[in-house]
Amino acid sequence: MNINASIIDQRISGIVDNHPEWLPEGNDINKKKSAAFVLLCMSTCLEMTLEESAELLTEGGNDAGVDGLHIGEVEDGDFLVTIFQGKYKINDLSGKANFPENDVQKASGTVRVLFDPNRDVALNPRIAPKIEEIRSLIRDGYIPNVRVILCNNGDRWTPQADNWVADTEGSYDGKVKFLHFNHDSIVSILQRNQQTDTTLTLSGQAIVEDMNYMRVLVGRVSVQEIQRLFNEHGDSLLERNIRRYLGLHTNRVNTAIHETLCDSTKSDKFYFYNNGITVVCDRFDYNALQRSDYQVQLKNMQVINGGQTCKTIQETLNGVLPIPNLVGESAYLLIRIYQLADTHREFIQDITYATNSQNPVDLRDLRSNDEMQNQLELGLSDLGYTYKRKRDDGGGGSSVITSSVVAEAVLAIWRERPHQSKFRRKEHFGKLYEDIFKQLNAAQALLAVLIFRAVENERKRPTMAAPPDFLPYSSHCIAMLIGRKLLKDEGISPDQISHRNVQGLLHAFEDNQAQYHADATQLLKNALKACYGERDVSLQQLSATFRRGDLLEMLGTTQQPML
Repeated sequence: MNINASIIDQRISGIVDNHPEWLPEGNDINKKKSAAFVLLCMSTCLEMTLEESAELLTEGGNDAGVDGLHIGEVEDGDFLVTIFQGKYKINDLSGKANFPENDVQKASGTVRVLFDPNRDVALNPRIAPKIEEIRSLIRDGYIPNVRVILCNNGDRWTPQADNWVADTEGSYDGKVKFLHFNHDSIVSILQRNQQTDTTLTLSGQAIVEDMNYMRVLVGRVSVQEIQRLFNEHGDSLLERNIRRYLGLHTNRVNTAIHETLCDSTKSDKFYFYNNGITVVCDRFDYNALQRSDYQVQLKNMQVINGGQTCKTIQETLNGVLPIPNLVGESAYLLIRIYQLADTHREFIQDITYATNSQNPVDLRDLRSNDEMQNQLELGLSDLGYTYKRKRDDGGGGSSVITSSVVAEAVLAIWRERPHQSKFRRKEHFGKLYEDIFKQLNAAQALLAVLIFRAVENERKRPTMAAPPDFLPYSSHCIAMLIGRKLLKDEGISPDQISHRNVQGLLHAFEDNQAQYHADATQLLKNALKACYGERDVSLQQLSATFRRGDLLEMLGTTQQPML
């Protein structure tokens, strides 16, 4: 029995026992464990909670061979789609079984069918709205980058199956990439917080200074040394190992790094083209008697900026990606090493924010220590709730509220921008941060979250007899209309919500929740009828309508326009 496979099997059994509502109905333990495995893989890969990942499960009849599907946000005209297909062997925990060849072939066929807006395919209600949302984005001119993650509790697929993978990846000009993910991958990520002590060889001279009880080393490192370091220690060197590396096919900067390394006329100038990497550690030591080419010993090393650069260097030099020539020995990279004591942990957050602020993926954590977040944590605690400012904060349940859900709910309901709430999540802690959180008190945040939760629960498990076709796309808009109606009935404005009246507002919402939802749904039906008339509206059109906020003008607004 493989130890890592056994560890994952225990976790899967826990999911099956504790959260049967996330998994397929019935008594088939094989289906339940398979779904739980895919759920765990998605949660680990995408750095989501298990509950959030449960929303991505699509397996069942007419699922086109897709067990899970995640749609990323549009960036620079592109968007990332991640497809998960899982194969879990309940009775074989040796960790040696290959991912089946025929399922690799099936996944290749899936890519060819699902992303063609003109192809008609029968799909179940869990996956159909997601696929039509993708097709709607494609029709609007956005370009999908597809990441197919084949998951199992065994080895990678066979060399024969590589032919299917190579054929599919080659047919789409780098827009499709197949990845293998298994029990070892999950355990490796779960252990990412382990301390990494290592030695790094610099090239040439370096500058070392003591500054305000901290030490700084600035030097030059060869790309071959970066390759060695990441081959030896892997993603444990990265603060956010999965999402920090976006992959060549989804990031133009990474592609440019790859091309520069492969170009013999440019690789020797790589140092000047790249911004370099930033490393923090508890302590670094070197032989000060040398004049150059130091071997630096680092205790608890972490790369806080430049993770994508490092991973691209690693994959390019490892030959995982096609390169016409070997990278020249004269390709170097600027490196900054900061030795910071435990008392400077908040300062590390400031450095990370300053050096990564162009990457909105990380901004939730980077904002977690500012005054507005601390005030919300204190205020929500007084109201009986736990506020999770960071993604890695433990715990869950109905009394736990995350900063990401607060941002989404407040932007949709009180700021009345439901389309930005759903489709610009990466900007919630970036460009939209001040709009969302400035002057936001805990009572406003709590009421918005509980309204949004109720609307989302109705979307996931509709109680109405005939749910409208637009329901999968309209939660944020429905929540906005409910919040608006609730405050109108109570005769107050959003800025008048406080700890003094929030309980009364919650009771009023709970007493009239079904009617509020029905009224909001009817308002949307009327707005769609005014927009499209009596003709049938496809799921693709509905997705585009809510994504663009086409109905907001018809629904009116109580907010001043944001410029």
